[in-house]
Amino acid sequence: MQINLTGHHIDITDALREYVDTKFAKLERHFDHINNVHVILNVEKTIQKAEATLHVNGGEIFADAEHEDMYAAIDGLINKLDRQVIKHKEKLKKH
Repeated sequence: MQINLTGHHIDITDALREYVDTKFAKLERHFDHINNVHVILNVEKTIQKAEATLHVNGGEIFADAEHEDMYAAIDGLINKLDRQVIKHKEKLKKH
């Protein structure tokens, strides 16, 4: 799984990059067929926003999350993506 990390109005530090990598490793345990991930971290005044697009076999999955803390926004993003990946995996099993 290749993770592309982009920052808008924020510097991507090594700590942020490692945090994103460890969180996305959780998603890879649930679903092996994630080809590419594009993560955008954005700061707008006091709102920290994290959004991601997953390219998987059979489509794309998108989610975003906002919070006052960037790490909490990433956690919310991972929770949303986790639910969507599990739902996508179940759809593939039914077909």
